[in-house]
Amino acid sequence: MTLPTTAAPLPGFLRALGHELRWQLVAALARSDLRVQELVEQVKRPQNLVSYHLTRLRESELVHERRSIADSREIYYSLDLDRMKTLIAETGEALHPGLHPSAPDPVELPAGIPPVRVLFLCTHNSARSQMAEGLLRALGGPAVEAFSAGTEPAQVHPLAVKAMDDLDIDIRGRQARPLNIYRDDSFDYVITVCDRARENCPVFPGHPEQIHWSFPDPAAVTGSEKQRYEAFKTTALQLKTRIGFLLMMLARRAEEIE
Repeated sequence: MTLPTTAAPLPGFLRALGHELRWQLVAALARSDLRVQELVEQVKRPQNLVSYHLTRLRESELVHERRSIADSREIYYSLDLDRMKTLIAETGEALHPGLHPSAPDPVELPAGIPPVRVLFLCTHNSARSQMAEGLLRALGGPAVEAFSAGTEPAQVHPLAVKAMDDLDIDIRGRQARPLNIYRDDSFDYVITVCDRARENCPVFPGHPEQIHWSFPDPAAVTGSEKQRYEAFKTTALQLKTRIGFLLMMLARRAEEIE
């Protein structure tokens, strides 16, 4: 399978903030407009060094200077909070659409487009991939078609059923399926949810995008019934979070196609 590559350049404002002293200056200016000497006192660094880094922040248009109305010899420095807020939001969105502060929750994929086909793979198709399939079916609705399989299928684990019940999703009656039944099917995404499945994942027709979520097997947890169940519950909640972000990504890509 082909893995997607990204070559987005590092945002300039992150370069500007990537120095510890500049970050300290920005943190101080986030609370109050200050003069150079006041900044020197706060960060405990020489004035020439503080002035140099203030210049770098001004070049990035993160910090502005203004002469005092009371004494024109004094200069106040201020942080452009609106610009900082915008840049932080844009940077989060560049990494993943779900990181934008205004990202919707829950996500609704656009109607009228072919359903996105997603296959989840793990070793036994007894817990992680079954829970992921159930979650995507429930959260994605008719805009997605979710499937799951295992490289060594066993039986759906009863604690996986219970953990999904707590999320109001019923996966009882589901059967573990072998990977081979999907070898000739076409998918948009193949998501492996255990390391063994990733390392044994075959090539599918059309080279769908491969995604890997490295989840430990909750069935391998030992201890009391409560401890074992907590492992399944934690996995289910973490999968729900991952699938929420996946749906945000799918919604963004659908918008770009339209």
